[in-house]
Amino acid sequence: MMMIDFLQTVLALLVTLSILVTIHEFGHYWVARLCNVHVIRFSVGFGKSIYMKKGRQPVYEEQPVYDKEGNLVPVRTRSNEPLAPTEFTIAAIPLGGYVKFLDEREGYVPDDQIHLAFNRKTVWQRIAIVSAGPIANFLLAIAAYWMLFASGVTGVIPVLGELDPESAAARAGLQQGHEIVAVDGKATKTWSEVNLGLFDRLGETGEIVLTVVEPGSYDAQSNYKVPVTQWLSNSAAPVPARDLGLVVQLPEFPAVIGGLNDDGRATASGVEVGDEFLSVDGVSVMDWPHLVDVIQGSPEQTLNVIVLRSGQTMKIDLTPKGIERDGSILGFIGASPQPVNFPPEMLRETRYPIYSAWMPAAVKTWEVTLFTLASIKKMIVGAISPKNLSGPITIAQVASATAENGLESFVGFIALLSISLGVINLLPIPVLDGGHLVYYFIELIAGRPVPERVQVWGFQMGTFLIMGIMVLAFYNDLTRL
Repeated sequence: MMMIDFLQTVLALLVTLSILVTIHEFGHYWVARLCNVHVIRFSVGFGKSIYMKKGRQPVYEEQPVYDKEGNLVPVRTRSNEPLAPTEFTIAAIPLGGYVKFLDEREGYVPDDQIHLAFNRKTVWQRIAIVSAGPIANFLLAIAAYWMLFASGVTGVIPVLGELDPESAAARAGLQQGHEIVAVDGKATKTWSEVNLGLFDRLGETGEIVLTVVEPGSYDAQSNYKVPVTQWLSNSAAPVPARDLGLVVQLPEFPAVIGGLNDDGRATASGVEVGDEFLSVDGVSVMDWPHLVDVIQGSPEQTLNVIVLRSGQTMKIDLTPKGIERDGSILGFIGASPQPVNFPPEMLRETRYPIYSAWMPAAVKTWEVTLFTLASIKKMIVGAISPKNLSGPITIAQVASATAENGLESFVGFIALLSISLGVINLLPIPVLDGGHLVYYFIELIAGRPVPERVQVWGFQMGTFLIMGIMVLAFYNDLTRL
């Protein structure tokens, strides 16, 4: 079972990264061809090629070359062989990709091919080619959200369930049955939108304003202010709603086991899929959230559990494993619940006509872009923990989970990840597209290219920084495992 899950996770990662990288590099490729730049190789992945296909033989018209004074430069050297077709390749390391252009800085280019070299193009053409990759990622996100909004996106209505009287939400005056219609003035139609609004406040100090309507009321709105101070700034895996004590109203959620980890304490104790927990240490289990509270509150304590299996009750001794989470030791048994479907009256669908769905899709892409930029800024200034940085392992796990939850979840994840890729590539770090753009804009203003030694130094520093970020992301992934 674990091997199947592993293969499914790896496959989800490969599919996700292949889509994002192909779209990104195709943006560079397409605009380069429009600017009459010869593309030597289009690669998805790095390292040794495991599959290659050559395109059609390129046909370019020879164009005159002029010097800076506008004088015609005579053709002194000609190529002995025609230009090789573009190589479309899939490489062994699927953690990125690249497009290689004809460029005098990377090898000799005869005079009759100079007009096809990337380095001979105007600054504006080079800017267009480099920025086309991130722009393609944003367009992919818009297309994904367009498809979702046109087909209809279903979410849980953000009506609050029973709140802990000692929670921050309850102390602020929020009550069971309140529907959250806005977070800090931004409308929220579903529980996921409430969570996104809360995530936007991570690391901040101030008041979160929650606008709610009373049960049965459609017009009267009330604002409740929840104070926060450097909110969850040190949390490695923040869950904002849980920290405030906000609980969405759920349908009946019986404590029935739906899945087990092979190496979990539940499996070792003899718990099986389909078991319903009736009591723990003589206390009746009301539902799955109640069972979670009991388990997490009993790390490394042996619990006397009674379960219902195939119509018969059984006694099991179960000892939750203690794992540190945000400074506290919580108990875990390696089990997941049996899925519960929400009734239609607890769900809300957002749908737009196909001809106009691109507008909310563009707005959604813009909002997520701003959220991503704000999160990066908070991480740089230390407002939120760098432990939130994720690498390919976490991406693989989330991709696998969203794929299991259906096409809608997976497409939404592709959109979110595509925006992240676009934003990160536009950061002004040499090696990334944003670093190249900085050099080109300096050239545009100064009237001459950035000195080669400065570019080399910048690329070395950029490579060091990117490698450091990747190591940190891998480390975070492994600690989460």
